[in-house]
Amino acid sequence: INRAHELGHKSSRLERRLAKIVLAQSFYGHFYIEHNHGHHVNVATPRDPASARFGESFWIFLPRSVFGGLKSGWRIESARLRRQGSPALSPRNNIVQAWSLSAALFGTLITLFGWQILPWLLLQALAGITFLEAANYLEHYGLLRARRQDGSFVKARPEDSWNSDHLLSNLFLYQLQRHSDHHANSTIEFPRPP
Repeated sequence: INRAHELGHKSSRLERRLAKIVLAQSFYGHFYIEHNHGHHVNVATPRDPASARFGESFWIFLPRSVFGGLKSGWRIESARLRRQGSPALSPRNNIVQAWSLSAALFGTLITLFGWQILPWLLLQALAGITFLEAANYLEHYGLLRARRQDGSFVKARPEDSWNSDHLLSNLFLYQLQRHSDHHANSTIEFPRPP
């Protein structure tokens, strides 16, 4: 999922398609839309399901983030398609495309290896989703952006993300733990340190 996260931020059509393909194994295709067009807009606000509230346990946060992210992603993608004059349930829907890839992947693996593989597919998807949401929990836990006098939130700043500058974990997580830089420069290639 972490590599899909990086690919989803790129401007290249190929890299964005690859993001959906990589997300297929976790059946978490809505992340492609919600993270880029929801989380990055609403980070560290009550509108962001992927920003943990102060005092919120991980086990309360997890379903709120998963189902809130799904709802947010669907709303964002449906609005995009409406602006283009297309129905939400269409082949142009990025979430439907991602879920179709997941269904095709799972169907192919079940055909090749039998139904006994299904619990393992579900377990690895659940593990990937849980690890991603654990990172979300830690990266914005308890942070809340300041409000302007009109009630709107100020632009996201470096202090709206937690960082962890440890060499080994940054290598494994494509520099994602330099999280405030990620929010400021999300299209920078992951191997390049900020």
